[in-house]
Amino acid sequence: MVSLQHPDVHWFVPVELGKRGSDAEKQVDVVADALAEEMTARREQPLYGPSAGLASHPVAAVRLLLKRLALTPAMGTRKVFIVGDAERLIPQLGTEVAANALLKALEEPPADSVIILTAADPNALLPTVLSRVVLVRVARIADSDVTAFAQQTLGISSKAELAQRVAAAEGCIGKLFATAPVRPGQSAGADLAGRFVDAPWVFALGQVPFQARGGFTDMLDSLASRLRSEARSGGDTDKLVEAIAVVLDARDLAQGNVNPQLLAAVLAEDLQAVRGS
Repeated sequence: MVSLQHPDVHWFVPVELGKRGSDAEKQVDVVADALAEEMTARREQPLYGPSAGLASHPVAAVRLLLKRLALTPAMGTRKVFIVGDAERLIPQLGTEVAANALLKALEEPPADSVIILTAADPNALLPTVLSRVVLVRVARIADSDVTAFAQQTLGISSKAELAQRVAAAEGCIGKLFATAPVRPGQSAGADLAGRFVDAPWVFALGQVPFQARGGFTDMLDSLASRLRSEARSGGDTDKLVEAIAVVLDARDLAQGNVNPQLLAAVLAEDLQAVRGS
């Protein structure tokens, strides 16, 4: 269990698919491969940051879970399914297919199976999902313990940085990795997203005219996260759903050999048209 590879414990975490299957069954295989790759990475590096902004639990992942739910336990008397960051069952407003596909299993799981959903924001789950689970709230970790972890494990010695990181973590060890300072010569995705929102055309002109990956795709991840947060805060749902779709399309294009300057300029124009600003 400590090595994240007990045969009766099945981990489902958000993934970003680099390829698509030609049919539903092939898509399940693609998700299985992506999950195996992600869990291998987490075994090799147990201290990891949050999932990429566009990673999600696709409906194929739920189909994979349902297939494994029907299997007999390999070693113990029960199987355990852990769906991490369950908010990502709904990658954007209006896309509840994966969450709905899980409802039957949550309502009537096999007697030899336990399904655990983890979520930082339970309110982001469907009401129909919440009605089928038992809520267990985990208390925040004391700041003193977060501070000790930051000092002993991450080696943070600066009092100013330590105070800022611990405050931003809000009692969650994992958030320490999401609040890491920007490394010299690099810009954090959130900072890039803010610069894009403030001055999209200036941002576009400032991009190198080749390879739209790395920091550029980090910016798109953060931009998508910003739009989701805005939607949850009561923004214009229809416009935000359309804006997120535009960012997702740009994210797909960014995986190819495209010009980041052109892609950023087109994205800015499309978002302006969608949001009417």
